[in-house]
Amino acid sequence: MSHKLSLIACLGAAFCLWAQPAQAKKLNIIYIPLDNRPVCYDYVQQTMEATGCNIIMPPEKFIADSSNNGDPEAIWDWLQNKAPKADAAVISTDSLIYGGLVASRTHHIPEEVLTSRLERLNALQYKLPIKLYVFSTIMRTPRASFGRVEPPYYSEVGPAIFAYSELLDKADSRTLPLTEQLTKQALERNLHQADLGDWLERRKKNLDVNYELTAMANNGRFHYLAIGKDDNAPLSATHMEARKINFRTFNMDRSSFQILPGVDQLGLLLLTRAYNEAHGVTPSVYPLYSGGVGPATLPQYSDVRLQDSVPQQINAAGAAITADAASADLVLALNTPPNGIMQDSTADSNQFFASVDNKNFVRSLQKVLDDGAKVSLADVSYSNGADNGFMDWLAKAGQLERLTAYNGWNTADNTVGYAIAQGLLATSMTEKSVDTLMQQRLIDDWFYQSNARLKISDLLEKHNREDFKYDLGPGEKPILKEVTADCNQLAKKYNFTRNTDFTITFPWHRLFEVDVKINKKK
Repeated sequence: MSHKLSLIACLGAAFCLWAQPAQAKKLNIIYIPLDNRPVCYDYVQQTMEATGCNIIMPPEKFIADSSNNGDPEAIWDWLQNKAPKADAAVISTDSLIYGGLVASRTHHIPEEVLTSRLERLNALQYKLPIKLYVFSTIMRTPRASFGRVEPPYYSEVGPAIFAYSELLDKADSRTLPLTEQLTKQALERNLHQADLGDWLERRKKNLDVNYELTAMANNGRFHYLAIGKDDNAPLSATHMEARKINFRTFNMDRSSFQILPGVDQLGLLLLTRAYNEAHGVTPSVYPLYSGGVGPATLPQYSDVRLQDSVPQQINAAGAAITADAASADLVLALNTPPNGIMQDSTADSNQFFASVDNKNFVRSLQKVLDDGAKVSLADVSYSNGADNGFMDWLAKAGQLERLTAYNGWNTADNTVGYAIAQGLLATSMTEKSVDTLMQQRLIDDWFYQSNARLKISDLLEKHNREDFKYDLGPGEKPILKEVTADCNQLAKKYNFTRNTDFTITFPWHRLFEVDVKINKKK
Protein backbone atom coordinates (compact mmCIF):
# COMPACT_ATOMS: atom_id res chain seq x y z
CA MET A 1 0.00 0.00 0.00
CA SER A 2 2.80 2.44 0.86
CA HIS A 3 4.39 1.81 -2.53
CA LYS A 4 1.12 2.66 -4.30
CA LEU A 5 0.67 5.86 -2.28
CA SER A 6 4.17 7.07 -3.10
CA LEU A 7 3.57 6.34 -6.77
CA ILE A 8 0.36 8.36 -6.80
CA ALA A 9 2.11 11.27 -5.10
CA CYS A 10 4.65 11.39 -7.91
CA LEU A 11 2.01 11.72 -10.61
CA GLY A 12 1.37 15.38 -9.79
CA ALA A 13 -1.47 17.46 -8.44
CA ALA A 14 -3.20 18.00 -11.79
CA PHE A 15 -3.78 14.29 -12.36
CA CYS A 16 -4.92 13.73 -8.79
CA LEU A 17 -7.46 16.54 -9.04
CA TRP A 18 -8.97 14.84 -12.08
CA ALA A 19 -8.83 11.23 -10.96
CA GLN A 20 -9.91 11.42 -7.32
CA PRO A 21 -13.26 13.31 -7.36
CA ALA A 22 -14.86 10.55 -9.45
CA GLN A 23 -14.94 8.41 -6.32
CA ALA A 24 -16.73 11.05 -4.24
CA LYS A 25 -20.33 10.63 -5.33
CA LYS A 26 -22.49 8.19 -7.23
CA LEU A 27 -24.24 10.21 -9.90
CA ASN A 28 -27.82 9.61 -10.96
CA ILE A 29 -28.42 10.86 -14.50
CA ILE A 30 -31.64 10.69 -16.49
CA TYR A 31 -30.98 9.73 -20.09
CA ILE A 32 -33.47 9.84 -22.96
CA PRO A 33 -31.77 8.34 -26.03
CA LEU A 34 -32.44 8.90 -29.74
CA ASP A 35 -33.59 5.29 -30.12
CA ASN A 36 -32.64 1.82 -28.91
CA ARG A 37 -29.72 1.10 -31.26
CA PRO A 38 -26.76 -0.14 -29.18
CA VAL A 39 -24.63 2.97 -29.88
CA CYS A 40 -27.41 5.13 -28.45
CA TYR A 41 -28.70 2.78 -25.77
CA ASP A 42 -26.88 -0.34 -24.51
CA TYR A 43 -23.30 0.77 -25.19
CA VAL A 44 -23.96 4.17 -23.64
CA GLN A 45 -25.50 2.68 -20.51
CA GLN A 46 -22.67 0.13 -20.15
CA THR A 47 -20.00 2.84 -20.53
CA MET A 48 -21.53 5.16 -17.95
CA GLU A 49 -22.33 2.42 -15.44
CA ALA A 50 -18.72 1.24 -15.67
CA THR A 51 -17.82 4.57 -14.02
CA GLY A 52 -20.25 3.93 -11.16
CA CYS A 53 -23.00 6.17 -12.57
CA ASN A 54 -26.66 5.21 -12.29
CA ILE A 55 -28.26 5.85 -15.69
CA ILE A 56 -32.02 6.24 -15.50
CA MET A 57 -33.94 5.69 -18.75
CA PRO A 58 -37.64 5.52 -19.62
CA PRO A 59 -39.13 2.05 -20.18
CA GLU A 60 -37.65 0.71 -23.43
CA LYS A 61 -41.14 0.20 -24.89
CA PHE A 62 -41.41 4.02 -25.13
CA ILE A 63 -38.15 4.34 -27.13
CA ALA A 64 -37.96 4.04 -30.93
CA ASP A 65 -36.83 0.66 -32.27
CA SER A 66 -36.29 -0.85 -35.73
CA SER A 67 -39.97 -1.02 -36.64
CA ASN A 68 -41.74 1.49 -34.37
CA ASN A 69 -41.35 5.16 -33.59
CA GLY A 70 -41.00 6.12 -29.97
CA ASP A 71 -43.92 7.42 -27.91
CA PRO A 72 -43.27 11.11 -27.11
CA GLU A 73 -46.37 11.41 -24.93
CA ALA A 74 -45.43 8.41 -22.79
CA ILE A 75 -41.84 9.66 -22.44
CA TRP A 76 -43.12 13.10 -21.44
CA ASP A 77 -45.40 11.61 -18.81
CA TRP A 78 -42.56 9.48 -17.43
CA LEU A 79 -40.10 12.38 -17.43
CA GLN A 80 -42.39 14.86 -15.71
CA ASN A 81 -44.26 12.59 -13.32
CA LYS A 82 -42.51 9.25 -12.85
CA ALA A 83 -38.78 9.76 -13.30
CA PRO A 84 -36.86 9.34 -10.02
CA LYS A 85 -34.73 12.12 -8.61
CA ALA A 86 -31.48 12.72 -10.45
CA ASP A 87 -28.46 15.02 -10.50
CA ALA A 88 -28.77 15.88 -14.22
CA ALA A 89 -30.59 14.88 -17.39
CA VAL A 90 -29.32 14.24 -20.91
CA ILE A 91 -32.21 14.43 -23.33
CA SER A 92 -32.74 13.77 -27.03
CA THR A 93 -35.27 16.31 -28.22
CA ASP A 94 -35.88 14.16 -31.31
CA SER A 95 -37.37 11.52 -29.01
CA LEU A 96 -39.50 14.08 -27.17
CA ILE A 97 -40.66 15.96 -30.28
CA TYR A 98 -40.80 13.42 -33.12
CA GLY A 99 -40.43 9.98 -31.54
CA GLY A 100 -36.82 9.30 -32.49
CA LEU A 101 -34.20 9.89 -35.17
CA VAL A 102 -35.91 8.01 -37.99
CA ALA A 103 -39.22 9.66 -37.09
CA SER A 104 -37.58 13.08 -37.45
CA ARG A 105 -36.93 12.21 -41.12
CA THR A 106 -40.26 10.56 -41.92
CA HIS A 107 -42.96 12.12 -39.70
CA HIS A 108 -46.15 13.94 -40.70
CA ILE A 109 -46.67 15.71 -37.38
CA PRO A 110 -48.81 18.90 -37.65
CA GLU A 111 -47.11 22.17 -36.72
CA GLU A 112 -49.47 22.76 -33.79
CA VAL A 113 -48.38 19.46 -32.20
CA LEU A 114 -44.72 20.33 -32.68
CA THR A 115 -45.39 23.74 -31.12
CA SER A 116 -47.10 22.23 -28.07
CA ARG A 117 -44.18 19.83 -27.53
CA LEU A 118 -41.72 22.69 -27.79
CA GLU A 119 -43.73 24.64 -25.20
CA ARG A 120 -43.43 21.69 -22.81
CA LEU A 121 -39.67 21.64 -23.37
CA ASN A 122 -39.55 25.35 -22.66
CA ALA A 123 -41.20 24.75 -19.27
CA LEU A 124 -39.29 21.56 -18.41
CA GLN A 125 -36.71 23.38 -16.29
CA TYR A 126 -39.43 24.33 -13.81
CA LYS A 127 -40.71 20.77 -13.48
CA LEU A 128 -37.23 19.26 -13.49
CA PRO A 129 -34.96 21.80 -11.74
CA ILE A 130 -31.64 20.09 -12.51
CA LYS A 131 -29.01 20.67 -15.18
CA LEU A 132 -30.53 19.83 -18.57
CA TYR A 133 -28.12 18.71 -21.29
CA VAL A 134 -30.13 18.63 -24.50
CA PHE A 135 -29.28 17.48 -28.02
CA SER A 136 -31.14 17.87 -31.29
CA THR A 137 -30.41 17.03 -34.93
CA ILE A 138 -30.39 18.85 -38.23
CA MET A 139 -32.13 16.58 -40.72
CA ARG A 140 -29.58 14.66 -42.74
CA THR A 141 -29.00 14.84 -46.50
CA PRO A 142 -27.71 11.43 -47.60
CA ARG A 143 -26.46 10.85 -51.14
CA ALA A 144 -28.65 7.72 -51.15
CA SER A 145 -30.54 5.65 -48.60
CA PHE A 146 -32.18 2.24 -48.49
CA GLY A 147 -34.31 0.51 -45.91
CA ARG A 148 -36.99 2.22 -43.85
CA VAL A 149 -34.94 5.12 -42.46
CA GLU A 150 -36.08 7.75 -45.00
CA PRO A 151 -39.41 8.38 -46.77
CA PRO A 152 -40.13 5.57 -49.28
CA TYR A 153 -39.35 7.69 -52.34
CA TYR A 154 -35.78 8.35 -51.19
CA SER A 155 -34.51 4.93 -52.27
CA GLU A 156 -35.41 5.87 -55.85
CA VAL A 157 -34.80 9.62 -56.09
CA GLY A 158 -32.35 10.17 -53.22
CA PRO A 159 -29.37 10.96 -55.50
CA ALA A 160 -31.45 13.55 -57.39
CA ILE A 161 -32.61 15.14 -54.11
CA PHE A 162 -29.02 15.26 -52.88
CA ALA A 163 -27.92 16.98 -56.13
CA TYR A 164 -30.78 19.45 -55.70
CA SER A 165 -29.73 20.14 -52.10
CA GLU A 166 -26.18 20.95 -53.23
CA LEU A 167 -27.58 23.63 -55.53
CA LEU A 168 -29.91 24.91 -52.79
CA ASP A 169 -26.88 25.38 -50.55
CA LYS A 170 -24.93 27.18 -53.29
CA ALA A 171 -27.85 29.42 -54.20
CA ASP A 172 -28.35 30.39 -50.56
CA SER A 173 -24.86 31.88 -50.30
CA ARG A 174 -24.09 33.14 -53.81
CA THR A 175 -25.51 33.59 -57.30
CA LEU A 176 -25.54 30.39 -59.31
CA PRO A 177 -23.94 30.32 -62.76
CA LEU A 178 -26.50 29.95 -65.58
CA THR A 179 -25.72 26.27 -66.13
CA GLU A 180 -26.38 25.47 -62.46
CA GLN A 181 -29.54 27.57 -62.46
CA LEU A 182 -30.81 25.50 -65.36
CA THR A 183 -29.83 22.26 -63.63
CA LYS A 184 -31.68 23.31 -60.48
CA GLN A 185 -34.77 24.18 -62.52
CA ALA A 186 -34.61 20.84 -64.32
CA LEU A 187 -34.41 18.95 -61.03
CA GLU A 188 -37.38 20.92 -59.68
CA ARG A 189 -39.41 20.03 -62.82
CA ASN A 190 -38.43 16.38 -63.02
CA LEU A 191 -38.68 15.41 -59.37
CA HIS A 192 -42.18 14.31 -58.39
CA GLN A 193 -43.69 17.42 -56.82
CA ALA A 194 -45.32 15.54 -53.97
CA ASP A 195 -41.98 13.94 -53.05
CA LEU A 196 -39.98 17.16 -53.26
CA GLY A 197 -42.68 19.08 -51.41
CA ASP A 198 -42.78 16.48 -48.64
CA TRP A 199 -39.00 16.61 -48.23
CA LEU A 200 -38.85 20.43 -48.20
CA GLU A 201 -41.77 20.76 -45.80
CA ARG A 202 -40.20 18.41 -43.28
CA ARG A 203 -36.86 20.20 -43.53
CA LYS A 204 -38.58 23.52 -42.80
CA LYS A 205 -40.29 22.06 -39.73
CA ASN A 206 -36.98 20.66 -38.50
CA LEU A 207 -35.21 24.00 -39.01
CA ASP A 208 -37.98 25.90 -37.21
CA VAL A 209 -37.78 23.47 -34.26
CA ASN A 210 -34.03 24.04 -34.02
CA TYR A 211 -34.52 27.81 -34.13
CA GLU A 212 -36.88 27.50 -31.16
CA LEU A 213 -34.48 25.26 -29.26
CA THR A 214 -31.64 27.75 -29.67
CA ALA A 215 -33.93 30.54 -28.43
CA MET A 216 -34.70 28.45 -25.35
CA ALA A 217 -31.00 27.83 -24.76
CA ASN A 218 -30.31 31.55 -25.12
CA ASN A 219 -32.99 32.22 -22.48
CA GLY A 220 -31.37 29.81 -20.03
CA ARG A 221 -33.90 26.99 -20.34
CA PHE A 222 -31.09 24.45 -20.84
CA HIS A 223 -27.70 24.17 -19.22
CA TYR A 224 -26.24 23.04 -22.55
CA LEU A 225 -27.60 22.45 -26.05
CA ALA A 226 -25.87 20.53 -28.84
CA ILE A 227 -27.28 20.37 -32.35
CA GLY A 228 -25.84 17.51 -34.39
CA LYS A 229 -25.44 17.57 -38.15
CA ASP A 230 -26.55 14.17 -39.34
CA ASP A 231 -24.99 12.67 -42.51
CA ASN A 232 -24.16 15.58 -44.80
CA ALA A 233 -21.52 17.13 -47.06
CA PRO A 234 -19.80 20.51 -47.61
CA LEU A 235 -22.59 21.31 -50.06
CA SER A 236 -25.94 20.02 -48.80
CA ALA A 237 -29.19 21.12 -47.22
CA THR A 238 -27.83 20.07 -43.81
CA HIS A 239 -24.79 22.30 -44.26
CA MET A 240 -27.00 25.19 -45.41
CA GLU A 241 -29.33 24.89 -42.42
CA ALA A 242 -26.41 24.74 -39.98
CA ARG A 243 -25.15 27.99 -41.51
CA LYS A 244 -28.59 29.59 -41.04
CA ILE A 245 -28.68 28.53 -37.38
CA ASN A 246 -25.14 29.85 -36.88
CA PHE A 247 -26.17 33.24 -38.29
CA ARG A 248 -29.05 33.43 -35.81
CA THR A 249 -26.91 32.40 -32.84
CA PHE A 250 -23.70 34.34 -33.48
CA ASN A 251 -23.97 36.06 -30.09
CA MET A 252 -24.62 32.92 -28.03
CA ASP A 253 -22.05 31.61 -25.55
CA ARG A 254 -20.44 28.51 -27.11
CA SER A 255 -19.87 27.07 -23.65
CA SER A 256 -23.61 26.44 -23.49
CA PHE A 257 -24.43 25.86 -27.16
CA GLN A 258 -22.68 24.11 -30.04
CA ILE A 259 -23.41 22.80 -33.53
CA LEU A 260 -21.46 19.60 -34.07
CA PRO A 261 -20.88 17.13 -36.90
CA GLY A 262 -22.43 13.72 -36.26
CA VAL A 263 -25.41 12.65 -34.17
CA ASP A 264 -25.20 9.10 -32.81
CA GLN A 265 -22.28 9.94 -30.48
CA LEU A 266 -24.00 12.91 -28.84
CA GLY A 267 -25.76 11.00 -26.06
CA LEU A 268 -22.51 9.59 -24.67
CA LEU A 269 -20.65 12.84 -25.32
CA LEU A 270 -23.15 14.89 -23.28
CA LEU A 271 -23.23 12.31 -20.50
CA THR A 272 -19.45 12.66 -20.32
CA ARG A 273 -19.84 16.44 -20.09
CA ALA A 274 -22.39 16.05 -17.29
CA TYR A 275 -20.05 13.65 -15.49
CA ASN A 276 -17.06 16.00 -15.75
CA GLU A 277 -19.04 19.04 -14.64
CA ALA A 278 -20.56 17.17 -11.71
CA HIS A 279 -17.04 16.41 -10.51
CA GLY A 280 -15.75 19.92 -11.22
CA VAL A 281 -13.05 18.82 -13.66
CA THR A 282 -11.96 19.87 -17.15
CA PRO A 283 -9.59 17.15 -18.40
CA SER A 284 -7.13 17.97 -21.16
CA VAL A 285 -6.91 16.13 -24.48
CA TYR A 286 -4.02 16.09 -26.94
CA PRO A 287 -4.89 15.04 -30.54
CA LEU A 288 -2.17 12.91 -32.18
CA TYR A 289 -2.63 12.32 -35.90
CA SER A 290 -1.07 9.69 -38.13
CA GLY A 291 1.10 10.82 -41.06
CA GLY A 292 -0.09 12.40 -44.28
CA VAL A 293 -3.01 14.80 -44.49
CA GLY A 294 -4.00 14.12 -40.86
CA PRO A 295 -6.00 17.00 -39.35
CA ALA A 296 -6.91 18.36 -42.82
CA THR A 297 -8.88 15.17 -43.58
CA LEU A 298 -12.46 15.83 -44.66
CA PRO A 299 -14.36 12.68 -43.61
CA GLN A 300 -17.15 11.08 -45.57
CA TYR A 301 -20.62 12.17 -44.39
CA SER A 302 -19.25 15.41 -42.92
CA ASP A 303 -18.90 19.07 -43.89
CA VAL A 304 -16.07 19.79 -41.43
CA ARG A 305 -12.39 18.82 -41.48
CA LEU A 306 -11.01 16.97 -38.46
CA GLN A 307 -8.87 19.95 -37.44
CA ASP A 308 -12.13 21.81 -36.73
CA SER A 309 -14.45 19.01 -35.61
CA VAL A 310 -12.10 17.32 -33.12
CA PRO A 311 -11.74 20.44 -30.90
CA GLN A 312 -15.53 20.92 -31.07
CA GLN A 313 -16.16 17.40 -29.77
CA ILE A 314 -13.51 17.72 -27.06
CA ASN A 315 -15.28 20.87 -25.87
CA ALA A 316 -18.68 19.14 -26.00
CA ALA A 317 -17.34 16.45 -23.63
CA GLY A 318 -16.50 19.12 -21.06
CA ALA A 319 -12.78 18.82 -21.76
CA ALA A 320 -10.14 21.15 -23.19
CA ILE A 321 -7.70 20.67 -26.03
CA THR A 322 -4.00 20.99 -25.22
CA ALA A 323 -0.86 21.30 -27.33
CA ASP A 324 1.26 19.50 -24.72
CA ALA A 325 1.13 15.72 -25.00
CA ALA A 326 3.24 15.20 -21.89
CA SER A 327 0.76 16.94 -19.57
CA ALA A 328 -2.46 15.79 -21.29
CA ASP A 329 -4.91 13.69 -19.34
CA LEU A 330 -5.69 11.83 -22.56
CA VAL A 331 -3.97 11.42 -25.91
CA LEU A 332 -6.59 11.09 -28.65
CA ALA A 333 -4.83 9.15 -31.40
CA LEU A 334 -6.42 9.51 -34.83
CA ASN A 335 -5.56 7.00 -37.54
CA THR A 336 -6.42 8.86 -40.76
CA PRO A 337 -5.99 8.00 -44.46
CA PRO A 338 -2.56 9.30 -45.59
CA ASN A 339 -4.01 10.92 -48.71
CA GLY A 340 -7.06 12.30 -46.88
CA ILE A 341 -9.47 10.26 -49.03
CA MET A 342 -11.75 8.19 -46.85
CA GLN A 343 -13.48 5.06 -48.14
CA ASP A 344 -15.84 2.55 -46.58
CA SER A 345 -14.18 -0.22 -44.57
CA THR A 346 -15.51 -2.74 -47.09
CA ALA A 347 -13.29 -1.21 -49.83
CA ASP A 348 -10.85 -3.55 -51.61
CA SER A 349 -7.93 -1.52 -50.23
CA ASN A 350 -8.74 -2.50 -46.62
CA GLN A 351 -6.45 -5.55 -46.46
CA PHE A 352 -4.50 -7.17 -43.61
CA PHE A 353 -1.32 -5.54 -44.88
CA ALA A 354 0.40 -2.79 -42.93
CA SER A 355 1.71 0.15 -44.95
CA VAL A 356 4.79 2.19 -44.07
CA ASP A 357 2.44 4.86 -42.68
CA ASN A 358 0.72 2.24 -40.51
CA LYS A 359 4.01 1.06 -39.05
CA ASN A 360 5.23 4.61 -38.43
CA PHE A 361 2.06 5.50 -36.53
CA VAL A 362 2.29 2.35 -34.42
CA ARG A 363 5.81 3.43 -33.45
CA SER A 364 4.47 6.88 -32.53
CA LEU A 365 1.80 5.30 -30.33
CA GLN A 366 4.33 3.04 -28.67
CA LYS A 367 6.44 6.07 -27.78
CA VAL A 368 3.61 7.99 -26.10
CA LEU A 369 2.48 4.82 -24.33
CA ASP A 370 6.02 4.24 -23.09
CA ASP A 371 5.98 7.81 -21.79
CA GLY A 372 2.99 6.91 -19.63
CA ALA A 373 0.17 8.49 -21.66
CA LYS A 374 -3.38 7.20 -21.64
CA VAL A 375 -4.27 6.71 -25.32
CA SER A 376 -7.74 6.44 -26.86
CA LEU A 377 -7.61 5.43 -30.51
CA ALA A 378 -10.07 6.84 -33.06
CA ASP A 379 -9.60 4.62 -36.12
CA VAL A 380 -10.97 6.86 -38.89
CA SER A 381 -8.88 5.78 -41.84
CA TYR A 382 -12.08 4.18 -43.17
CA SER A 383 -15.77 4.83 -42.54
CA ASN A 384 -17.95 2.16 -40.94
CA GLY A 385 -15.15 0.03 -39.58
CA ALA A 386 -11.50 -0.51 -38.75
CA ASP A 387 -8.31 -0.27 -40.78
CA ASN A 388 -7.32 -3.96 -41.06
CA GLY A 389 -3.66 -3.43 -41.87
CA PHE A 390 -3.08 -0.88 -39.14
CA MET A 391 -4.96 -2.79 -36.45
CA ASP A 392 -3.27 -6.08 -37.31
CA TRP A 393 0.17 -4.46 -37.01
CA LEU A 394 -0.81 -2.66 -33.78
CA ALA A 395 -1.85 -5.98 -32.25
CA LYS A 396 1.24 -7.84 -33.47
CA ALA A 397 3.44 -5.09 -32.04
CA GLY A 398 1.87 -5.72 -28.60
CA GLN A 399 0.40 -2.21 -28.36
CA LEU A 400 -3.31 -2.96 -28.77
CA GLU A 401 -3.86 -4.09 -25.18
CA ARG A 402 -2.04 -0.99 -23.89
CA LEU A 403 -4.76 1.36 -25.20
CA THR A 404 -7.28 2.98 -22.88
CA ALA A 405 -10.09 2.89 -25.45
CA TYR A 406 -10.68 2.03 -29.11
CA ASN A 407 -13.35 3.08 -31.61
CA GLY A 408 -13.78 2.68 -35.35
CA TRP A 409 -17.52 2.65 -36.07
CA ASN A 410 -19.87 4.43 -38.47
CA THR A 411 -18.82 7.97 -39.45
CA ALA A 412 -15.53 9.55 -38.41
CA ASP A 413 -17.40 12.01 -36.20
CA ASN A 414 -19.25 9.20 -34.42
CA THR A 415 -15.95 7.40 -33.83
CA VAL A 416 -14.13 10.50 -32.56
CA GLY A 417 -16.93 11.41 -30.13
CA TYR A 418 -17.02 7.93 -28.63
CA ALA A 419 -13.20 7.77 -28.47
CA ILE A 420 -13.09 11.04 -26.54
CA ALA A 421 -15.88 10.00 -24.15
CA GLN A 422 -14.73 6.46 -23.42
CA GLY A 423 -11.10 7.61 -23.17
CA LEU A 424 -11.93 10.29 -20.60
CA LEU A 425 -14.29 8.12 -18.57
CA ALA A 426 -11.86 5.19 -18.44
CA THR A 427 -9.96 6.89 -15.62
CA SER A 428 -12.94 6.18 -13.35
CA MET A 429 -13.30 2.54 -14.40
CA THR A 430 -11.72 -0.69 -13.25
CA GLU A 431 -9.14 -2.26 -15.53
CA LYS A 432 -11.58 -5.09 -16.23
CA SER A 433 -14.29 -2.65 -17.35
CA VAL A 434 -11.84 -0.82 -19.63
CA ASP A 435 -10.83 -4.12 -21.24
CA THR A 436 -14.46 -5.23 -21.64
CA LEU A 437 -15.48 -2.02 -23.42
CA MET A 438 -12.43 -2.25 -25.69
CA GLN A 439 -13.12 -5.89 -26.55
CA GLN A 440 -16.71 -4.98 -27.36
CA ARG A 441 -15.65 -2.24 -29.76
CA LEU A 442 -12.97 -4.39 -31.40
CA ILE A 443 -15.43 -7.20 -32.08
CA ASP A 444 -18.03 -4.76 -33.40
CA ASP A 445 -15.92 -2.23 -35.30
CA TRP A 446 -13.05 -4.41 -36.49
CA PHE A 447 -14.09 -8.05 -36.68
CA TYR A 448 -17.70 -7.48 -37.71
CA GLN A 449 -17.87 -4.15 -39.54
CA SER A 450 -14.67 -4.47 -41.59
CA ASN A 451 -14.70 -8.23 -42.17
CA ALA A 452 -17.75 -10.34 -41.32
CA ARG A 453 -20.12 -7.72 -42.77
CA LEU A 454 -18.14 -7.57 -46.01
CA LYS A 455 -18.05 -11.34 -46.35
CA ILE A 456 -21.78 -11.81 -45.82
CA SER A 457 -22.62 -8.82 -48.06
CA ASP A 458 -20.60 -10.34 -50.90
CA LEU A 459 -22.38 -13.66 -50.39
CA LEU A 460 -25.81 -12.02 -50.51
CA GLU A 461 -24.92 -10.12 -53.67
CA LYS A 462 -23.68 -13.34 -55.27
CA HIS A 463 -27.07 -14.95 -54.62
CA ASN A 464 -29.05 -11.83 -55.66
CA ARG A 465 -30.35 -11.25 -52.14
CA GLU A 466 -29.09 -7.71 -51.53
CA ASP A 467 -32.49 -6.92 -50.02
CA PHE A 468 -31.47 -8.96 -46.96
CA LYS A 469 -28.89 -6.28 -46.11
CA TYR A 470 -31.68 -3.91 -45.09
CA ASP A 471 -34.20 -6.45 -43.82
CA LEU A 472 -32.72 -9.80 -42.83
CA GLY A 473 -36.10 -11.51 -42.69
CA PRO A 474 -35.88 -15.33 -42.80
CA GLY A 475 -32.15 -15.06 -43.46
CA GLU A 476 -31.37 -13.60 -40.03
CA LYS A 477 -30.64 -16.86 -38.19
CA PRO A 478 -28.20 -18.41 -40.71
CA ILE A 479 -26.55 -15.04 -41.37
CA LEU A 480 -26.08 -14.49 -37.63
CA LYS A 481 -24.48 -17.92 -37.31
CA GLU A 482 -22.09 -17.12 -40.16
CA VAL A 483 -20.95 -13.71 -38.90
CA THR A 484 -20.58 -14.98 -35.33
CA ALA A 485 -18.26 -17.73 -36.57
CA ASP A 486 -16.23 -15.20 -38.58
CA CYS A 487 -15.87 -12.87 -35.59
CA ASN A 488 -14.90 -15.74 -33.32
CA GLN A 489 -12.23 -16.82 -35.78
CA LEU A 490 -10.71 -13.33 -35.81
CA ALA A 491 -10.98 -13.00 -32.03
CA LYS A 492 -8.89 -16.15 -31.57
CA LYS A 493 -6.16 -14.65 -33.75
CA TYR A 494 -5.22 -11.92 -31.24
CA ASN A 495 -4.11 -12.16 -27.62
CA PHE A 496 -6.38 -9.39 -26.36
CA THR A 497 -9.60 -11.01 -27.64
CA ARG A 498 -8.62 -14.69 -27.75
CA ASN A 499 -10.48 -15.80 -24.62
CA THR A 500 -13.39 -13.38 -24.94
CA ASP A 501 -16.81 -15.02 -24.73
CA PHE A 502 -19.31 -12.88 -26.62
CA THR A 503 -22.75 -12.95 -28.21
CA ILE A 504 -23.78 -11.07 -31.35
CA THR A 505 -27.33 -10.08 -32.33
CA PHE A 506 -28.92 -7.93 -35.05
CA PRO A 507 -31.04 -5.52 -32.96
CA TRP A 508 -32.49 -3.71 -35.97
CA HIS A 509 -32.66 -6.84 -38.15
CA ARG A 510 -30.30 -5.44 -40.77
CA LEU A 511 -26.59 -5.79 -41.51
CA PHE A 512 -25.64 -2.20 -40.71
CA GLU A 513 -25.21 -2.69 -36.96
CA VAL A 514 -24.83 -5.47 -34.42
CA ASP A 515 -25.12 -5.60 -30.64
CA VAL A 516 -22.08 -7.23 -29.05
CA LYS A 517 -22.48 -8.50 -25.49
CA ILE A 518 -19.40 -9.65 -23.60
CA ASN A 519 -20.46 -12.60 -21.47
CA LYS A 520 -19.19 -12.80 -17.91
CA LYS A 521 -16.90 -15.70 -17.16
CA LYS A 522 -18.45 -18.34 -14.94
